[in-house]
Amino acid sequence: MTEYAIDPEIVPWLEVLPSHPLRTYEDLLAARPRISEIRARMPVYEPSQPIDVRDELIPGAAGEPDVRVRIYAPPNTRGTRPGLVYIHGGGFVAGDVDMSDSACLKYADVLGIVVLSVDYRLAPETPFPGPVEDCYAALVWTAAKATELGIDPVRIGVAGGSAGGGLAAGTVLLARDRGGPAVVFQHLGVPELDDRLETESMRTYVDTPMWSRPSAVFSWDSYLGEGKRGTAGVSPYAAPARAADLSGLPSTVVMVCQFDPLRDEGIEYARRLSQANVPTELRGYPGTFHGSGMVTDASVSKRMAVDELEDLRRGLRITSI
Repeated sequence: MTEYAIDPEIVPWLEVLPSHPLRTYEDLLAARPRISEIRARMPVYEPSQPIDVRDELIPGAAGEPDVRVRIYAPPNTRGTRPGLVYIHGGGFVAGDVDMSDSACLKYADVLGIVVLSVDYRLAPETPFPGPVEDCYAALVWTAAKATELGIDPVRIGVAGGSAGGGLAAGTVLLARDRGGPAVVFQHLGVPELDDRLETESMRTYVDTPMWSRPSAVFSWDSYLGEGKRGTAGVSPYAAPARAADLSGLPSTVVMVCQFDPLRDEGIEYARRLSQANVPTELRGYPGTFHGSGMVTDASVSKRMAVDELEDLRRGLRITSI
């Protein structure tokens, strides 16, 4: 592997974190169970109060199967509170609601919000538009059930990391263009946004830990179908970087890592949002790579976690807990 100036507190974990790129479906079948193994080594968040956690099946898009969501609701002592639709990562091809369990527990506990984590269908078994339609269905259901869930309907946000960040951006674009639920804020963590794979970071980072160009190639080919990546007909709801118009979107935070192939497409999306008069903040962290936040004890990871909570607090208009 090329020598990168990775934060010294993260370096010892490189032997634990996955580095073999996804190139084939066989690689994927081997990688899916490894995600669970890695997750088992990570610290589990212990909430300071009882959080009601339950799974529920909600209606999918027309003609599509139901979607499982996991709902995290803290004790309601202040009336309605914000709601957050959270979308897990995994390159469109892996992961589930279990992988974001600790994060969602923390959001509900620390921020006092209701979180709905979406167990969307995965590619290549279910390619675009299935996964993003599942996420949009979760947003629609959240807004429709806001009163029942104790959610303030004017303070609903969407967030996600990696492919989940791309799905979050696609979901918010769908909401705007379909006249769907109003979204007050989107948080896009190291988002996967552009199938064209032409940015400098994407061309350069072919052997970075956790995620590299070969992984991105497999991810997009799985999500879009073989032969469609980089062609003219790719939908902006699949690859939000393709959207010609970013105006009218909610306030946004985009977070990127230094040694991440996805870095530059996140930076460019933030730039274009700003140019479209969308209130936008861009956060970048030195010495980090895609998924390095899993090393929660590193100082830079702690800064990332604090910033994310504060960004959600501000974006969801939380004035007190």
